[in-house]
Amino acid sequence: MTITILDGGMGQELIRRAGEATDLWSLKALMDAPDMVRVVHDEFFAAGADVATTNSYSVLPDRLEPKGYGDRLEPLMRRACALAVAARDAHGSGIVAGSLGPQGFSYQPDKAPPAEEAAEVYARLARMQAEYVDVHLLETMASVDQARGGLMGAGVTGKPVWLALTVDDADGRRLRSGEMVTDVAPLLREFAPEAVLINCSRPEAVRHGVRELAKLGVPFGAYANGFEGIEAEFNDTLATVDLLTARRDLDPETYLAHAQDWVREGATLIGGCCEVGPAHIAALAAEFKRETVGAG
Repeated sequence: MTITILDGGMGQELIRRAGEATDLWSLKALMDAPDMVRVVHDEFFAAGADVATTNSYSVLPDRLEPKGYGDRLEPLMRRACALAVAARDAHGSGIVAGSLGPQGFSYQPDKAPPAEEAAEVYARLARMQAEYVDVHLLETMASVDQARGGLMGAGVTGKPVWLALTVDDADGRRLRSGEMVTDVAPLLREFAPEAVLINCSRPEAVRHGVRELAKLGVPFGAYANGFEGIEAEFNDTLATVDLLTARRDLDPETYLAHAQDWVREGATLIGGCCEVGPAHIAALAAEFKRETVGAG
């Protein structure tokens, strides 16, 4: 079985290096310190990642416009994509995944616009990414309707699309909306994404999520976060990630043990989200880039 190694959590790496958390998340580094973004991409490739995910999770109109940065949407998207492409080219191999984050706010599907409205925004963003990326990656989709909007929009370019769903930390069989993971099955038939993943949830919940994905008959994978959980106060665009507590029990070896569980369930795309850094990715690559998974 061939395992594709995704990269880790760009945003938390940037915050760790910058020494501050802002409500602009990783956008601040994209604006003010693009060289730092490039270094993080380079370090993930050096660790063994096969994929560079663009630092565009928050390059969204509803993040930029309230701050007076609406006119910078396209330049920032293109910068994020170009940095990932440059890192991939310097590495000499790999693919670029164009991140498309959730509209409204992460983990809050009730704040998301209806699918048809969201699709117009995603289509605009996907067209900006298209000349750079190999695949569009819809991240942290927390409801069926949110996933529908993303798939409707991202599909306009003809590029492959990966759909990443975030699940309830207490019950990984369910999206954060309360719907079952398997409720996305009609979307997979209608829009035919190339892969579906579980992302930005506790690794223990991810294990249950990938078991549900295994029932859907499409390639699947996972990349978990390293937070204790999502605090109730972390609920709007002014919230900063310092409201969330990083786990102390998720070193690279422990994270690898979780990832091995996902692979045993059939996952073939494995990486990390928030608080998962280059050392974690190196552990994944050392294990899963063997000629035969599980050999020896």
